[in-house]
Amino acid sequence: MDRKIAILGTGANGSCAAADLIRAGFDVTLIDQWPAHVEAMRANGLRIEVAGETVRIDGVRAHHVCDVATFRHRFDIALVMTKAYDARWMAELIRPCLADDGLLIGAQNSMTAGDLAGIVGADRSIGCVVELSSELFTPGIVRRNSPNEGTWFALGALDRSMGRRVEDAAEIFRHIGNVAISDDILSAKWMKLIVNAMTMPVRSMMGMRTGEVAGVPGARELMLRAGEEALAAGQAEGYRMVPIFGFSSAEIEGSNRYLEMLIDKLFKDVGSGSRNAMLQDVLKGRRTEADMLNGLVAETCRRHGLAAPVNAALADVINRISAGELQPGVENLERVLAAAER
Repeated sequence: MDRKIAILGTGANGSCAAADLIRAGFDVTLIDQWPAHVEAMRANGLRIEVAGETVRIDGVRAHHVCDVATFRHRFDIALVMTKAYDARWMAELIRPCLADDGLLIGAQNSMTAGDLAGIVGADRSIGCVVELSSELFTPGIVRRNSPNEGTWFALGALDRSMGRRVEDAAEIFRHIGNVAISDDILSAKWMKLIVNAMTMPVRSMMGMRTGEVAGVPGARELMLRAGEEALAAGQAEGYRMVPIFGFSSAEIEGSNRYLEMLIDKLFKDVGSGSRNAMLQDVLKGRRTEADMLNGLVAETCRRHGLAAPVNAALADVINRISAGELQPGVENLERVLAAAER
């Protein structure tokens, strides 16, 4: 397969995608910001641990971000798989290396699709929703929680002229997981943001894996309250409640349990022992995406005259944990509930 693919951000999810595409025969270049991870991949290849097996990919072309300035070839497809807050500068970094008819696709959380399209043009960008759970703590070694059959993507055009290119992208993403074509990709991205706003911070602020949080009284109710605020914010922005994660329109039409269905589906796909991306950031002492998830919900609600006390409190607690002012623990559940009631 002669299409040249760049993956910007080969952390946990980016490494999983790279491994699948390399195994499928694609020409893949890995670009990452973590020097130790890049050097480990150069020295020992990439190792993906999934479903009790280990997939070894030797001879990967791994590069530091500074190497991009030395590239002389151009890419047909560039996947941005960094944190959402790194989306814009990553798009600027790769723009000179993107072919004139190349595609830039942001397979990441939050509402970054418009930002990427604004940098390379709506005629060279496609929107993407991703459900893929993985973990990276040791350079060069990734634990993939959701195997290919439990991984899901939605792809959709941001501009009508790009409709024909969506299937080109889908052909590639099908090597990583299940793919749906969305006729309203921005609504689909907001629906995924709702899922992230519900589940990520609650588990992260308590320092718990997926299966552990299920036994905490009040945790699920708090997730649903965060989801209801996020749903209201999205509707105020004009986003529709559309099916994601493989649900059909028939399954969600008239349902008053869609948010619960999304939580249950996510937890089933990622497994009880998984640690979400936000919890991994907390454990690593890294900046989280809380401001671009719960913070975005709270800000959107404020602009529309709506209240979002739960999302505002969740963002605040996660940011205080990141700043070292608080520690992850079950007591943070009561802290958020108290703040939300003020």
